[in-house]
Amino acid sequence: MGHIPAMLKFQKSSLLIAALLAFGLLAGKPVAARIFDPETFTLANGMQVVLITNHRAPVVRHMVWYKVGSADEAPGESGIAHFLEHLMFKGTRTLKPGEFSARVARNGGQENAFTSYDYTAYHQTIARDRLAMVMEMEADRMTNSVITAEQVDPERQVVLEERRSRTDNSPAAQLGEQVNAVLYLNYPYRRPIIGWEHEIRELDLDRILAFYKRHYAPNNAVLIVEGDVGMSELKALAEKTYGQVPAAKPIARLRTQEPPTRADLRVVLENERVRQPGWGRIYLAPGYMTGATEHAYALQILSEIIGGGASSRLNRRLVIDQGIALSAGSYYSPDDIGPSTFGFHASPKAGIPMVTVEAAVAAEIAQILGTGVTEAEVADARRRMADAAILARDSFGTAARIIGAALAIGRSVDDVEAWPERVDAVTAAAVNAAARHVFLNARSVTSELLAKPAG
Repeated sequence: MGHIPAMLKFQKSSLLIAALLAFGLLAGKPVAARIFDPETFTLANGMQVVLITNHRAPVVRHMVWYKVGSADEAPGESGIAHFLEHLMFKGTRTLKPGEFSARVARNGGQENAFTSYDYTAYHQTIARDRLAMVMEMEADRMTNSVITAEQVDPERQVVLEERRSRTDNSPAAQLGEQVNAVLYLNYPYRRPIIGWEHEIRELDLDRILAFYKRHYAPNNAVLIVEGDVGMSELKALAEKTYGQVPAAKPIARLRTQEPPTRADLRVVLENERVRQPGWGRIYLAPGYMTGATEHAYALQILSEIIGGGASSRLNRRLVIDQGIALSAGSYYSPDDIGPSTFGFHASPKAGIPMVTVEAAVAAEIAQILGTGVTEAEVADARRRMADAAILARDSFGTAARIIGAALAIGRSVDDVEAWPERVDAVTAAAVNAAARHVFLNARSVTSELLAKPAG
């Protein structure tokens, strides 16, 4: 996938996750392992465990994915999932505040965490002989984290500063936040993952603890381990650590539904800090889990053809042939529980009016709707995506992220492994049908990021 400007990411997930999940798949029948060749089992308490063996180096990537993200927050509690992610590093009944991170660092490892709309994940990369240590600590903080009122307010300031630096001080991020709020009329993706500032300020210890106790449990989590470890060893470690954590009551992920959209909308932001103007258009689209899911894989092919790189239609027309844009492309993000998006972006060259760039992109969309794509274009896109999948397989840690994110939204290992078969099944007719389904103006938001004139 090509680079997605910040103004068009709309905080759906990290850019890395979005790029990796471009290799995801439609749901379907079980098939033989073909990409990562994972092994999987489920503990008695309901926690799913996946192993991706890789003996190239004595290293492991350990990830725990919780099936909860910002879209699972209650009204008025935006940002609580991300806030809790920060507080999970404060200590447990057996670990002092900061000791988790200190131990990982002392043993030569790296660790971090991230929150998205549909999941929260914690991960460590460390030598294989330290795997037991990180599993013990991660299992400990699954239900034994100690969060106090004295910790909440200082960490709240950290979160607010993160929001200021990443959103409030970035015109592109501000625009993306506003576009999301307009694009989704009712679905919780309309709220920013980090939360609205006024609601972050109101989050208190009782609500944070209630959120933690409700969602952090083995039967609401997936363990992914990638690296130099065998199944028998991992199974014994998992049963000794996570297997001792009691299951909680099953959690139903209740989400609102989007009503029909009836108008194409435009969001314009002018700011004196804008150095490079940008244009975008984003459409609501089906994904793997919601809407007309039969189009999800064809839309990936369509995005590759129309805006997926140097050989794409948009780059050839706007950047090379017409010379009106510095960059132009498209992206499609099907890896959501709720409605997904298909977007276009372009950055005009100096002196080129925004309306000229918009008209050029509109002409490419009209051509897709009129004459469609060809079988040759589809074949080329399939080849490029297959090459990307090979690179993903050979990149340490990529498998854990792809499989973990898929399982966290309710898909299966078989869905991920079926990729080679399903890419070959996409035809030009399927791609053209998907374009006609998605490219409706009444399901879109057009955005402009403009430099504000001085004075």
